[in-house]
Amino acid sequence: MRLIINHTTQYDYEVPATYALQQIRIKPQTTAGQTVLSWDMQLTGAEVQASFRDEHGNLVDLVELSPGATQVRLSVSGEIETHDTNGVVGRHMLAMPLWFYLRQTKLTQPGGQVRALVEAVGSVDDRVAALHRLSAAIRDRVAYETGETGVDTTAEDALLHQRGVCQDHTHIFLSAARELGFPARYVSGYLMMNDRIEQEASHAWAEAHVNGLGWIGIDVSNAISPDERYVQVARGLDYASAAPTSGFVVGAQQENLIVSVQVQQ
Repeated sequence: MRLIINHTTQYDYEVPATYALQQIRIKPQTTAGQTVLSWDMQLTGAEVQASFRDEHGNLVDLVELSPGATQVRLSVSGEIETHDTNGVVGRHMLAMPLWFYLRQTKLTQPGGQVRALVEAVGSVDDRVAALHRLSAAIRDRVAYETGETGVDTTAEDALLHQRGVCQDHTHIFLSAARELGFPARYVSGYLMMNDRIEQEASHAWAEAHVNGLGWIGIDVSNAISPDERYVQVARGLDYASAAPTSGFVVGAQQENLIVSVQVQQ
C-alpha cells in the first residue's frame, strides 16, 4: 500500500520564548514493513542545530527556536510504501541490549492495578497468545475516550480510571508485558483510518520481543497487530522517549498548539 502523509504542528505564543530547544523525532526509516519513497520537513520560526541517531535508533533533529519568534511551525510530508508482515517486525538490530526494554519508567511503573492485570493474563507458555490476551484484557478494562488523560498520565492511573487513548493503552501494555518478562517498547507513528483522512494526532502502539520470533507489534486500541495501514516513526521506553517533539521552552507565555494530521492512500 502506498500512503501519503501530511503532518503540521504549530505553536503560537503571546509572548515569545527567550530560549527553547526541542528534539524532533518525525523522520520514518525504511524497514521490513515500510519503504520511505520521499520525506520532507519544513520549519518556520526555528532552525535545526544538529541531527543524530538516538539510543533507540530514531532519527532526531535538535531544533532551536528563532529569537523573538511568536509562531513556530513544523510541517512534514511524504510518501511511504508499506508491506503487511502480520505484525512481525523482526530480530533485534540495535546496539542497546534487549534487557534495557525490561526497564520500567515513571509512566509505566507497575502498581496494584497493573499487577492484577498481569495475574489475569495467566500462563505465558504460549508467548504470542499471552500477549494477545494481555491486549484484550486492557481493552476490556480501559475504554477509549479522548480528553480524559494527558501526556503525564501513568499506566496505573489510566487503569484506575478505566479511560484513556492509544498512549495510555500502550503504557499499560508495556508495564504489564515487562512484568511478564517481555522486553517491550513504545512506538509512535501513523495509521491510515478507514473512515477519515483528517486526524487530530499521530498514533501509538507497542512492540514486544518474543524469543525465536523477534519483535512483534500490538495495537491495543484497535485490537490488531499493525498491518500495511501503519507507518512506524519512532520507538522508546515510553511516550517521553518516542514523542514527535520534546524539550523545553523558557519565557514563552500563552502557548496555543494546533496539530493537523492527514493519512491517505
